[in-house]
Amino acid sequence: MEELTAVLGAVGPRLRVLRAEHGLTLTELSTTTGISASTLSRLESGQRKPTLELLLPLAQAYRVPLDELVGAPETGDPRIHLRPFNRYGRTFVPLTRQLGGGLQAYKMVISRQEDMSEQRAHEGYEWLYVLAGRVRLLLGERDLVLGAGEAAEFDTRLPHAFTTAGPGPAELLCLFGGQGERMHVRARPATR
Repeated sequence: MEELTAVLGAVGPRLRVLRAEHGLTLTELSTTTGISASTLSRLESGQRKPTLELLLPLAQAYRVPLDELVGAPETGDPRIHLRPFNRYGRTFVPLTRQLGGGLQAYKMVISRQEDMSEQRAHEGYEWLYVLAGRVRLLLGERDLVLGAGEAAEFDTRLPHAFTTAGPGPAELLCLFGGQGERMHVRARPATR
């Protein structure tokens, strides 16, 4: 609702700028659009809410798309705008929406070595890819170190823990399937 209020509030000043750019008076614009000069004045000052009946003739007079006239936010943007969050001393950058199940993707930054004396187990399946730095992965009895470009995948019902293995931070791409979904990764194209 705040976004709608902001968009509508910006219409009046935008109309005033367009009229000035076109060098028109309120009277001239009124003649072109069939909208009274007083209504145009109230629109520009924000005293009147814009409606389609008022905006369509103005968009036509200024020869701009209606979206541009009102400064509407773009739709159909395929990018995901999710906010990073911190948990367990790590920064998580969500790369997928949390829509109750299915695979979830995160970029994770582990800035310091952490105590790994307690391994956790839970439902799911996880895939880790090290983007930068080194990661120490405890997986049951196994103690592994992964470098940049290496990946690991495991059933999260197996006790596990991981942290940075080097003096600096580690960055990982993590894919997690809460219902145990496995990742299907190809290292190279299939040969025929």
